[in-house]
Amino acid sequence: MSQGESLLGPLLLARGGVDRSAVHRNDAAWLKSAWADPATRVLLVRDGNTLVRRYNGTAELVLLSPDEAPAGERYLLGVDAEGVAYFAVAADGPLPLPAVHAPPTGIEIAEAVQDAPGWADVASEGLRRAGATLGDRDAGLLVNAVALEAWHTTHEHCPRCGSVTTVSSGGHMRVCPKDGSQHFPRVDPAVIMLVHDGDDRCLLARGPQWPEGRFSVLAGFVEPGESLEQAVAREVLEEVGVTIATPRYLGSQPWPFPRSLMLGFFVEATSTEIVRDPEEIAEAIWLTRAELGAAVENGEIRLPPGVSIARRLIETWYGSALSGDW
Repeated sequence: MSQGESLLGPLLLARGGVDRSAVHRNDAAWLKSAWADPATRVLLVRDGNTLVRRYNGTAELVLLSPDEAPAGERYLLGVDAEGVAYFAVAADGPLPLPAVHAPPTGIEIAEAVQDAPGWADVASEGLRRAGATLGDRDAGLLVNAVALEAWHTTHEHCPRCGSVTTVSSGGHMRVCPKDGSQHFPRVDPAVIMLVHDGDDRCLLARGPQWPEGRFSVLAGFVEPGESLEQAVAREVLEEVGVTIATPRYLGSQPWPFPRSLMLGFFVEATSTEIVRDPEEIAEAIWLTRAELGAAVENGEIRLPPGVSIARRLIETWYGSALSGDW
């Protein structure tokens, strides 16, 4: 692979079609006007899930008008090229159908979609299931909403004094009412790398908590005061005892489970003897392209889902798409 070669296929959680419109986040008058506009679209999110409508092998978000949205914390996601504003609302209860299509009171979404006319193809789904089949706009909206909900859910109190903080800046900041401190969404950088031998073998590994046959590439969080290149080299050495040459960056995508940014690399090994860290790695193997293809085909190896950057690293090295999702 050449230095400029791109990943095989798109990084499915790195897409988008809406300007995040940071300029509007602290404009109270604009936010009020946008929420009052019936053209505004609202995405409901609860525990990382939202309503998704499926048809003909594709998926789209179920977007509501502000009047149809339930009460909950409100996050500005952005504005599209036509001027339509998009918000997310963190729902406190079961995700409801839009009022005009809603089933009788008291029937939750799982039961409702069985009988509500026109909604039989709607379900509550998360990014792992829906991310690969959503369009660019919807994928970007859902990644943003899921990441914001995860942060707000776990950062309700001020780390300085413990006071309950309030949502501000269109959902992109929390403010302590006692000491005035401002707190912003957290993103944890993590490196993820496919190690190869420069010829026809790559190294895949299985974590101790994974069932037999489930393999992926190596990954780990960047530590304080560490560069990305240092993190790649350290993680590979710690986990499998292999030394590497200079990593080659290929791309990144958010991984909001709950707040990571995955930065993908290809690295060539300068040693190939595997010395596992048993607390991190249950099994690590070198595979040729032919061995990998055969193992995936016969079910001996299952690969990460297509929405992951791990899958794109593996398929790019392999040279074509593979089957065998987890």
